[in-house]
Amino acid sequence: MTTLKWGVLSTAKIGRTQVIPAIQRSNNGEVVAIASRNQQTANEAAEELDIPRTFDSYEALLDDPDIDAVYIPLPNALHKEWVIKAAEKNKHVLCEKPVAVTNEELEEMITACERNNVVFMEAFMYQFHPQHQKVKQLIQDDVIGDVSFMRASFSFYLEDRSNIRLNNELGGGSMFDVGCYTLHAIRNILEQEPVSVHASAYYHPELKVDTTMVGTMTFGNGIVTSFDSSFDCTSRESYEVVGSKGIITVTSAFRPDTNEGMTGEIHVKTDEGTRVLQEAGDQYTLMAEHFAHAVLNNQPLFYDITKIRNQMKVLDAVYESSKTGQVIAL
Repeated sequence: MTTLKWGVLSTAKIGRTQVIPAIQRSNNGEVVAIASRNQQTANEAAEELDIPRTFDSYEALLDDPDIDAVYIPLPNALHKEWVIKAAEKNKHVLCEKPVAVTNEELEEMITACERNNVVFMEAFMYQFHPQHQKVKQLIQDDVIGDVSFMRASFSFYLEDRSNIRLNNELGGGSMFDVGCYTLHAIRNILEQEPVSVHASAYYHPELKVDTTMVGTMTFGNGIVTSFDSSFDCTSRESYEVVGSKGIITVTSAFRPDTNEGMTGEIHVKTDEGTRVLQEAGDQYTLMAEHFAHAVLNNQPLFYDITKIRNQMKVLDAVYESSKTGQVIAL
């Protein structure tokens, strides 16, 4: 087998506009089916995206023996159910972030995937863009000296308060939707895990979800970091790494694919002045190709189960801290 045959559970916007086209651009994947609980919706998406087969239920798609893997962009609270069902049908699983809403859910999902010997990955696409590897290299090359602080922000103003991202029962909230990227980016760039987390949030009184979350993570070597996410602020998606000799700022940290040429900019400021480096890359396609390569060649994932567990552990701690006001030791 040289091409991974994908099925997609739901016609969610992220799948239609980003992930399905990315798989179709990939050199080792093919989207062969899409499912919706509404047959007309499935048919419309299939026609729009040139997908050959449709199903009027997720179960029917999982029963198709020709499908090797599924991409799951369902609401957060539904991830556990459908990851487990996909694994039980021997389908490899790429699931949207956050992959679960609690550590306990994640462990059930991992157990099902391991029991059925299927590959399982959380779809943090941003990390596959080459700009982040360039930032790591700059840090390793001592361009900004010893790192002591990092900040990451991701927000946008969500005017529609009926949006699914604000549905408490479906796992809504700014931290689950965009803030999880800030936690991931800090840990990814520093290549370390925090020893403690402290967070504060504004929980909407009627919606019962966080519309703004702010916090800090402290690392064992003395590095202190800050993160923030919001549905109440204008669009921001950046991170900044501060060292003893300079600052690295990434201005399109999470969605450089929206820029011309899918190019991200890295601003490096030192005593020698400021320079701007550019890195281009198709992050969604790189993610899909990495996942398919692992399945097709029985190779380990870069973003493996240990890393997924660590991300969920920190995300859990952020929510616990925001609700209790306590510093959570990790």
